[in-house]
Amino acid sequence: MIRKLILALVVITLGLALMAQASTWDFDKSHSSIKFKVKHMAISTVWGSFDSFTGLVTLDDKDMTKSKVEVTIDATSINTNEPKRDEHLKSADFFDVTKFPTAKFVSTKIEKVPDGLMITGDLTMKDVTKSVMLMVEGPTPPIKDPWGGVRIGASATARINRYDWGLTWNKAIEAGNFLVGQDVDLIFEVELVKKI
Repeated sequence: MIRKLILALVVITLGLALMAQASTWDFDKSHSSIKFKVKHMAISTVWGSFDSFTGLVTLDDKDMTKSKVEVTIDATSINTNEPKRDEHLKSADFFDVTKFPTAKFVSTKIEKVPDGLMITGDLTMKDVTKSVMLMVEGPTPPIKDPWGGVRIGASATARINRYDWGLTWNKAIEAGNFLVGQDVDLIFEVELVKKI
C-alpha cells in the first residue's frame, strides 16, 4: 500500500514538473496573418492571404527544440482581392475546396539557427502531405498586455513549389514563361497569447 502511494506521488510530481516546463499559446487572429505571393507572367508579383485560420503552439520553456506548432488553414478563405481569381483558386484547378476545405501544417522538428529557428513540418494540401521548412524570426520576449494576458510574436517564411501539392494549373505564354509561377512564398506573421 505504501509502495503504491509513493509511486502515485512520484507520477504526480513528474507530471507537475512536465507541466511547468511547457506552455500553450493560441494565435491571436486579429493580430496575425497568413499571406502568400507568386509571380504573374514572370513580370509581377501577386499577393494573397488566407483570412481564416487557427494556430496552437506548445513551447517547451527549457528547450525550444522540443516545442510543437500546429496550424490549420481554411482554404475557402483565400483572398487575392479579385473575386474571379479567388473563385478559380477555389476550383479543382487549384485548391478544390469542395473536396479539401482545409490545409494543415504540423511541425516535426525545431532547430536553433543563428537568426532564430528552423521549423520543419508536414504541410498537407489537397490530401497531399510534403515536408517544408519555415525560417522563423523570434519568438520575441514575452510581454504583458493591458488585459492581464501574456503575448509573444514571431515571423516565418517558406518557399514551396505548388506543383508538389497538385496545384498544377497553368498556361504557357511568350518567351517560354507561364501565366502563374510555380514557386510560392508563404509568410506567417503571428501574435500568440498564452493560454491560462
